[in-house]
Amino acid sequence: MIILPKAEQLAPKSQPHNFFIWGAPMTGKSYFASYFPNPLVLNTDGNSEQGTAPAFQIRNLRDKNGRPKQLVTNQIDDIVLALQNENEQRKPEEQFKTLVVDVIDDIVVMLEQAICWENNVKSLGDIGYGKGYALFNAALQQMVMDLKALPMNIIYISREIAITDENTGATTYHPSLKTKYYNVVNGNCDIEIRTKKVGDGTNATYFREVKGLRTQYDPKNITDKRVLQLLQTCNGIFKKENK
Repeated sequence: MIILPKAEQLAPKSQPHNFFIWGAPMTGKSYFASYFPNPLVLNTDGNSEQGTAPAFQIRNLRDKNGRPKQLVTNQIDDIVLALQNENEQRKPEEQFKTLVVDVIDDIVVMLEQAICWENNVKSLGDIGYGKGYALFNAALQQMVMDLKALPMNIIYISREIAITDENTGATTYHPSLKTKYYNVVNGNCDIEIRTKKVGDGTNATYFREVKGLRTQYDPKNITDKRVLQLLQTCNGIFKKENK
């Protein structure tokens, strides 16, 4: 039998666990994410050996006959399953506490590719009656929900695009992830952060600015001190009086 909770007003103690980080190349996206507690990286750039954190190289692979031998959909499912079970059995200091998706733009392309390979077609549209697009949307949403359910920090990294208005000449900057996919991913995140760089070479200065918040966070509610220290380097994260 379900026992209903007491009808009372609660004082929320929110702390963020899901992050969407985007910016131009070499502005410190992966560098910033690497400092989160005990990170594990889902890498798509082929440069996992250059990072300081353990990583899985995420990719679709075919055998010599052209048949799929590794699909991203199955690969991510296996990783999530291991994090749900094996990770909890480790000693606390050996457990992964952060999962970094670097980059989500590539994962989206690979999900589409995996569905096409599995159905032996060249595009989602070739799967009749809109089934291909339905399979893709379900796969993306399921991946995001599965990651969100993990008891750890989730970081999605996206690249940046610049859009210049032909009439005014004004340039605005946005995540390169397509809007409909951005809404799915960032809609399940707590904080959106943009990274920027001013200057070049050793004279470069790096900045991080908060572009979106699910709620106004209070630093005293963030129990992980490492996460708190990292967020304090982001402009616009806390109210001035709280900070």
